[in-house]
Amino acid sequence: MTGPATASLILAPGWRGLWPLAQLTVGHVCLHASMAAMRLAAPLFALKQGQSALAVGGLLSLFALTQVFLSIPAGRYADRHGLRRPMGWAVVAASLGAVLTVVVPGMVTLCLAALCLGGATGVSSIALQRHVGRMARDTTELKRAFSLLSIGPALSNFVGPVTAGLLIDYASRPFGGSAGDAFGFGAAFLLCALLPLCAWLWVRNAAELPASPRPEGSTLDHVKEVLGAAPMQRLLVVNWLLSSCWDVHTFVVPVLGHERDFSASVIGTILGAFAVAAVAVRLVLPALAERLREWVVITAAMLATAVLFAVYPFMQSPWSMGLCSVFLGIALGTVQPMVMSTLHQITPDHLHGQAIAVRLMAINLSSVFMPMLFGSAGAVVGVSVVFWTVGAMVGAGARLAWRLRP
Repeated sequence: MTGPATASLILAPGWRGLWPLAQLTVGHVCLHASMAAMRLAAPLFALKQGQSALAVGGLLSLFALTQVFLSIPAGRYADRHGLRRPMGWAVVAASLGAVLTVVVPGMVTLCLAALCLGGATGVSSIALQRHVGRMARDTTELKRAFSLLSIGPALSNFVGPVTAGLLIDYASRPFGGSAGDAFGFGAAFLLCALLPLCAWLWVRNAAELPASPRPEGSTLDHVKEVLGAAPMQRLLVVNWLLSSCWDVHTFVVPVLGHERDFSASVIGTILGAFAVAAVAVRLVLPALAERLREWVVITAAMLATAVLFAVYPFMQSPWSMGLCSVFLGIALGTVQPMVMSTLHQITPDHLHGQAIAVRLMAINLSSVFMPMLFGSAGAVVGVSVVFWTVGAMVGAGARLAWRLRP
């Protein structure tokens, strides 16, 4: 379940002990923020070009498509090579993909950028989560470590959309332009190209940990060993349901905001409120790690999410939507640290990378099809029904979460 004893020194008390973990978290923020910014800027640019909600759903699904095919190879690669080499490839792919949209903005390059940034974020997440999980000595440290690392995606979901929204609205104004013009979108796309390079500056000197020995007879390259356990199967279903909530929120808020004539910065702020709440709750989790039980937290989060999805479509103003985003961020923000802690407890050490990859592949396989389904359903019956349907599914799945208890 845990890494070598020497690695646990990284989690020793005090700032010196936390500094390596902080570096990894900041790197995670930078790379993930690049994708989060593109996930706001790309659909808004597509809508401005007259694309339909269905086309936007297809575009958003591409952020997950590459991860479906890369997850298992990336997990095996991380199990063999550690942290820095996978991170290096991820940085190159993310920056090149975003540069395409700066040079030749259009639907084709947006799709290519979505593939590159999505795949890069998936590879980096697998490498980072595997590395941090092996730094912990026991279950309490696992919860604390993943609570801190999970601040990265949550904070990036604030930094990325809010910064991109502000650039889209205001970057061209000093030069006589207007909100939402080509220069503003170009500035947002350039931000997406630079952030991965910042990520590399933070993780390039991270100390590699020794590889875990593989037991005799174990099949390192066989995912059946990961999928064979019933707790892992239940965890994957629960994680899929909860990840669908992130997808539907990311998809529906820009569409609702566009329909209600909200500006890009307002839409980005609503999404950012969700991220800030997720960051805040993850800052609190390490102090409560000894008292928390993973299955209890996940079950409570699923029930709370079901209630919030039921009322979200009735919120008409930016303030009320922002308030719902805050409460949703608090509920969903508790989930990933608990899921990752559970995953590392039920998976052999030498298969941690592939276990993380299986989880990522499962939720991203859903993310490929769910946005297109959201777009189709939204065009036919309205986006409110999408919220209510996913909320009902999550509420019904709370029973599976409860059965994750040891």
